[in-house]
Amino acid sequence: MKQEVINEPKRLYDLEERTLIFAKRVRVFIKRLPRTITNIEDGKQLARSSGSVGANYREANDCLSKKDFALRARVGRKEAKESIYWLELVDTGNDSSLQEERVVLAKEATELMKILGAIIVKTNLGAGFHS
Repeated sequence: MKQEVINEPKRLYDLEERTLIFAKRVRVFIKRLPRTITNIEDGKQLARSSGSVGANYREANDCLSKKDFALRARVGRKEAKESIYWLELVDTGNDSSLQEERVVLAKEATELMKILGAIIVKTNLGAGFHS
């Protein structure tokens, strides 16, 4: 059985899979952070927001209307933006590999925000309303 490698970023066109891999990578990152009171609390928030990106996108895919789809996609975009905030806030100590991973994760969250933003615009234009 082939084991999934989640440490190497790759371009995925399946957004559900890409958001799942993002959330898994964030969890691996959180486990490696120094165990401080603030990192524990901020890590919980980061875990929630990173997982919510994909959860909301999956929920959007099951929506019955374009308006509901756009709403869920907007929530997913907001959660990606929130993930960037928590990534900036956690303390990586002096661990350069953690600092590098934080940059990679923040870049992926930014890309997910942009993708979801483009989907929202396209959905809103097709439905005849603006966000």
